[in-house]
Amino acid sequence: MTAIDWHRLAAAIADDDLDSAIELGLLRWNGDTRSLAAAGLADAQIHLITRLRDERLTALAARERYRNRQARLSRQEAERKQRQAQTLATSSSGKPALSGAAAAALARALAKAKR
Repeated sequence: MTAIDWHRLAAAIADDDLDSAIELGLLRWNGDTRSLAAAGLADAQIHLITRLRDERLTALAARERYRNRQARLSRQEAERKQRQAQTLATSSSGKPALSGAAAAALARALAKAKR
């Protein structure tokens, strides 16, 4: 791991060039502000670098949670479709089988229609 050039990183942030700041090590930094102070950065620069790092890490974590959620929902949908396909599979007599809930709803509808 290469050392972070804090002055170049602070300059990139001042220029609103976050891509360069990330390439220079913004996200590799462990968050210890003593290293920034030792590099001779002003308190305002230290605060800005810390805040931007925390915001980016929060955004990356949110993106990861979103991707995990989407994968989970896709998996659940595939499982649901598979269960539905198995439920609607034809029985040995060639007629489609109904799920328990569908059969109960059909039975109630037929009973109500006969009244």
